[in-house]
Amino acid sequence: MISPTKAASRRAKLKADLINAAERTIEREGLRALRARDLATEVGCAVGAIYNAVADLDELIFAVNARTLAALERSFTAAGADRQPADGATAQFVRLALAYTDFAAANGPRWRALFGHQLPAGREIPAPYMADQLRLFSYVEVPLQTLLPAITPKRRTLLARSLFSAVHGIVVLGLEEKLQSIPLPVLREQVTFLVKAMAKGLPQAAEK
Repeated sequence: MISPTKAASRRAKLKADLINAAERTIEREGLRALRARDLATEVGCAVGAIYNAVADLDELIFAVNARTLAALERSFTAAGADRQPADGATAQFVRLALAYTDFAAANGPRWRALFGHQLPAGREIPAPYMADQLRLFSYVEVPLQTLLPAITPKRRTLLARSLFSAVHGIVVLGLEEKLQSIPLPVLREQVTFLVKAMAKGLPQAAEK
């Protein structure tokens, strides 16, 4: 008879193997290609055994997406977006936006999975995953605090999310092959121009 400790260790290993397999599938083929039967075949287990390690495929998707968010955060910190800008808030906004653009272009399937995953009605996003998302928005708050020191923390948080969403929209349209994708150098130019324009107008808008 298998001891509880050994059984728990096996479940933990199977879960890790499943997350890795799910990540590889999403990287190769995108979120829609994720199927329990294929994952079971790849890791060498029965389909039913998957649900001894995780509650459902949503749990695997959240685990993969959490890794993607962590990788995106590393691209922000590599761009120096985790500290007060020495060369001005506008330059900091541009660094953040270009880091996001480059990450999306280099990690298309994983990046799309962040926004393509939909939970069934009534299900809530796990709190740790929500915390990961909010931490990314906080990077936008750093230059905002420099640019708009008088606004309240609550207003700064909401504005950071709006600015993040605006850049995301530009990147989505620029990389969307179903419409008319834009070459990355051109997209980077457009993102830079629009972010500079937004940053320039923020102080005036905040006064109204």
